[in-house]
Amino acid sequence: MPHPLHLAVALDTPQCSGRAAHDTVHDAAHVVALARLAERGGLTFVTLGDGFGRPGLDAPAVLARAAPATEHIGLIPTVTTTHTEPFHVSTTVATLDWVSRGRAGWAVEVSTTEADAALFGRRPAAPPAEVWAEAGEVADVAARLWDSWEDDAEIRDRATGRFIDRDKLHHVDFTGRTFSVRGPSIVPRPPQGRPVIAVDATDEPAREVAAAHADLALVRVEDPATAWTVREELRDRAATHGRDPGHLLVFASLPVELDDAADGAGLADLIADWRAAGAADGFHLRPADPGRDLALVVEATAPVLRARGLLRRPGHPGGTLREHLGLPRPASRYALARETA
Repeated sequence: MPHPLHLAVALDTPQCSGRAAHDTVHDAAHVVALARLAERGGLTFVTLGDGFGRPGLDAPAVLARAAPATEHIGLIPTVTTTHTEPFHVSTTVATLDWVSRGRAGWAVEVSTTEADAALFGRRPAAPPAEVWAEAGEVADVAARLWDSWEDDAEIRDRATGRFIDRDKLHHVDFTGRTFSVRGPSIVPRPPQGRPVIAVDATDEPAREVAAAHADLALVRVEDPATAWTVREELRDRAATHGRDPGHLLVFASLPVELDDAADGAGLADLIADWRAAGAADGFHLRPADPGRDLALVVEATAPVLRARGLLRRPGHPGGTLREHLGLPRPASRYALARETA
């Protein structure tokens, strides 16, 4: 495979992932400690689920707390697009990218429940196909907003009193099915250009959104053959959208429940076997008990994979999550259009 092996971990339990996050509170100090542990083990990124109606800090705010306490690991919070302003989504993720110095991502999620809809009172719940189509448009406009500041738009010239070169700020003028955004963003272009977008592409129509917009597709599968098939399908779909299929990384998302170090060595064997089968570009682990299971991954699984030459040592050669994943930094589409003109 062209990409090195990547390991990632969910810092929420299965009961608080995605749409079921309503009933739990993110303990920021606990999440920070887990993120530091994952970094010490050489994992590539962590994810943190979220949902409406849950008390306490939201996932981006919690991972913003983790940013100054870590140096290398990627930080990918869930941000739900349904009932949420796309402009706020883009600025939230861009801000996390600045706080983390280029280590942020965004796990796209949707809501289909009447309970969530009632919290906002703006519109009724909609079926998955409808809200995922909207999510694709939000991902599209977020990327446009991140591009709306060219990389060198900031002048910061005290002598002339000029902070911004207005010629290098651009309106996105986007109209979708349920929203419109003029722009430009109120946050300068993120360090990564565009923070990494992740989508749980297990089901349709999320799979189409992943193919069109995601850098990472997380797929919940039970065997390497299925994982390989889904990986190839997603990359074929990405090509139909005019994308380089190699720029869509597909991670097998696996449930993990470990009791001792032997279970951790067994997980290493499973990952190595799936890797040899070409099943995935990386593995996203979903621990039953993050505090217990992540410690065993770091202490037992990662060393075995490292001894076999499959996993890098902690730290990574690139400063940003994109660099760590081997993904290019996109140029601003508006800068390219201006240069062409």
